[in-house]
Amino acid sequence: MAAERTAPARDSEQAIAAALQRYRVMATVVGVLLILLICVAVPLDHLAGIPEPSTVLGTAHGWLYALFFLSAVDLALRAKWTLKGTIVSLVLGTIPFLSFVAERNVTRKMRAGERV
Repeated sequence: MAAERTAPARDSEQAIAAALQRYRVMATVVGVLLILLICVAVPLDHLAGIPEPSTVLGTAHGWLYALFFLSAVDLALRAKWTLKGTIVSLVLGTIPFLSFVAERNVTRKMRAGERV
């Protein structure tokens, strides 16, 4: 009987760990794309008149941010984050460099068993 009671908890822990991994990957990808967009593509567009990198990276970042958003909401629901923690994590995902700070903070708290 004890094994039956712990199986759902183990499944839940595995689902949260998988959701955290998806969140971390998407946060890293979106963060890198945002930095490339802001630090490389936008200056090329405005200073050198080369709009293509800005168009490509901007479009990619937009679509991938949508996936990041979904992965963050999925993790927040599975791990029962606070509303404030969810909103702060989502907003920081839109700010260059701070997206990495938010990802590390979320990962640290999740691994420590704390609510975000």
